[in-house]
Amino acid sequence: ISTLVLTSANFCFILILALGKYECQEVMILGERQEQLLKEIVETYIQTFRPVGSKSLVDEFKVSSATIRNDMAELENLGYLEKEHTSSGRIPSEAGYKYYVNNLMKPKEITGEDVIKLQQILSNNELVVSDAVTKCMEIISDITHYTSVVIGPSKSDNTLKQISIIPINEDEDEKRVVALLVTNKGVVENKQVIIPDNINMRELIKTSEIINKFLVGTPIDKVSERLELEVKPKIKDVIKRYEEVCSFFQNAFHDFTMDNSDIIFSGKTNLLDYKEYEEPSKLKEMISKLENQDLVKNINTTDEGINVYIGEETEFDKDVTIIKTHYKVGNDEGTLAIIGPKRMEYDKVVTLLNFLKNYIEK
Repeated sequence: ISTLVLTSANFCFILILALGKYECQEVMILGERQEQLLKEIVETYIQTFRPVGSKSLVDEFKVSSATIRNDMAELENLGYLEKEHTSSGRIPSEAGYKYYVNNLMKPKEITGEDVIKLQQILSNNELVVSDAVTKCMEIISDITHYTSVVIGPSKSDNTLKQISIIPINEDEDEKRVVALLVTNKGVVENKQVIIPDNINMRELIKTSEIINKFLVGTPIDKVSERLELEVKPKIKDVIKRYEEVCSFFQNAFHDFTMDNSDIIFSGKTNLLDYKEYEEPSKLKEMISKLENQDLVKNINTTDEGINVYIGEETEFDKDVTIIKTHYKVGNDEGTLAIIGPKRMEYDKVVTLLNFLKNYIEK
């Protein structure tokens, strides 16, 4: 297990590559005690969601409360801390979180139990890459209690390569077939379907052959439309129940498009459990944003590093952090992202995403 855990040196190197945009900014390098003070405040606030006061830090740093207050005031002047309402304590600002991620954060070791959970999925040769990735992101969502999202290529990027009808049960009581669909991207989808009594199996197979002749190369999300406009007129003289047969194939293509959505959430409601969303107005706003597919698609990235976006720069919501990366394995590629509050456990999420990305791409 230890060989699967990133060392501090490697981790820092990855962060420098992935988060280089922060390194390019002109930032004030803090003194050692100020850095440790900021680190303690960030990590305490992440766990408690309560402003941190000087009194709680005196024992940790073995200095007077006045010294702590002066250091906190200096960190506030530099923009790394901010006051929340009338509380005497401080909370991290976006700049404070960024400084923490770039300079202070240490890798969080993945537990043996979590590694085993992920490896069981990743070593299952019966799963295609996209399914393995989705299941692993479900596990990461459970581990972190944040919202995960996998964004794949648009379905318009997949075109029809072949549709096949394979009879598996021709009993009179219940006829069943497997509808097998293959796309140009190598996606293979199969569905077991019960055939209505009024549809003849031979006519179903004959229609699939006609679809392959005329619609190969058509974007998957356009097949149903072309089936109605172009294929139906061609089969009406050779297929007795052509209306019912066309309806069967339209439903099959519709199901494929819907079941293989290019946006797959896990733990979608996890984010709503945090205290940041206790107010009904904020809760309603976040639900609306998570349901907005166009907004979610903006999370998509082609950057290879593990990239951290905090607050306003997420272009999603000022109160969230999004950690994301791009992956590519053969014909499978997409974006892996974790959405959480700004007081996210950055070390845990970055380590888990990096582990998953490295494992599937090796």
